[in-house]
Amino acid sequence: MSMLQEFKEFAIKGNAVEMAVGIVIGASFGKIVTSLVNDVMMPPIGVLLGGVDFKSLKVVLKAAVINTPPTPSITAVTLNYGLFINTVIDFLIVAFCIFLVVKGINYLKKGSAK
Repeated sequence: MSMLQEFKEFAIKGNAVEMAVGIVIGASFGKIVTSLVNDVMMPPIGVLLGGVDFKSLKVVLKAAVINTPPTPSITAVTLNYGLFINTVIDFLIVAFCIFLVVKGINYLKKGSAK
């Protein structure tokens, strides 16, 4: 069997197609969750914490140097812990949703096994 035939059989199998669909849907779901966290959840949490914008929370490790031409300017080096907090919340929401899906699938498998 040639490598091209093997690849064709692999690509046409249901598992490969299902995996590709899952990856595309997962990427889209990730964007939705990111928007949910950044645009819907974090602003009210920031207001409750005294008007904090999590995107702007950072520690400046090295300040920016602004020069006049021809000397180039140097941007600041920052530790963006507010963006990290947003990313952690994104992860927790995605992980919880995946947990619920797996739990639902396991429940359906138990029901069909009886």
